[in-house]
Amino acid sequence: MLMSLLFNINISAQKDFFQASSTYNPVRVRGVVIGEAVLGSAVTIGLNYLWYKKFPHSRFHFFNDNNEWLNMDKVGHATTAYNIASIQSDILHWGGVKPGISALIGSLTSLGFMTFIEVMDGHSDKWGFSKGDMLANIAGIILFEGQQLMWGQQRISLKYSYHQTIFTKYYPQELGSNWRERMLKDYNGQTYWLSFNIGSFISSKSDFPKWLNFSAGYGAEGMIGAVKNPTEMNGQKIPEFKRYRQFYFSFDTDLYRINNVSPFANTLLKLNRTFKMIAPTLEFNEVDCAKFHPLYY
Repeated sequence: MLMSLLFNINISAQKDFFQASSTYNPVRVRGVVIGEAVLGSAVTIGLNYLWYKKFPHSRFHFFNDNNEWLNMDKVGHATTAYNIASIQSDILHWGGVKPGISALIGSLTSLGFMTFIEVMDGHSDKWGFSKGDMLANIAGIILFEGQQLMWGQQRISLKYSYHQTIFTKYYPQELGSNWRERMLKDYNGQTYWLSFNIGSFISSKSDFPKWLNFSAGYGAEGMIGAVKNPTEMNGQKIPEFKRYRQFYFSFDTDLYRINNVSPFANTLLKLNRTFKMIAPTLEFNEVDCAKFHPLYY
């Protein structure tokens, strides 16, 4: 049954791979529902056995972590919630679901998934249900849904970038022992961006490049621990690092806005809706005051 369904989806999408359909396509929507049900089950099982099972379970409780990681985790929550809503909306729009309905379902899907994660945290002895995390989740969803209601498109995106840092070697258990873990856990190397598509705010008759963006980013550095840095780990002394916030200004792109590309290429270029493009960047912080990066990611 599943293989037959996937085959039918493939045949129907050969000429318009992931291009939004103007009419409702039940085969595509059915495939999306089945695929997401399988993916959701896999994610739930994976989180439970590979993450939460490592720590004791407890009765549901709340946990205030608003003073941790210089709030990088909160910006990360908002960015994740925003992008789940955006991607879910795009997939349903591909199935012919009307834009307003697909956006609403995308927002509700994101809210449901992120709430589920918080509930699981609430039953973990190591963490707890974080009101700050939930507010950040809701903020990301409002940014998506609000733009759909106002403009019918996303003129402002929340994006992510990451670069390797020196801090992971001092506490790999907390900051990640391989590149996959570090991309999720090392807040020192993460940057979150509000990316403004300039062309969306000016006349459609203008010759200004529709794909060119201006971005404002937020990051932080010097963090070995959540609230304060440990002085030693496994008997080895850790150097003293100043914990500080970073603010960035840079150019970016929305490459999926480029005209005259195939639907398949356009789908690949939509990765740029989530991940910021490498570009020259100006950084401001309390340690260096101002710093220019010829290329930053």
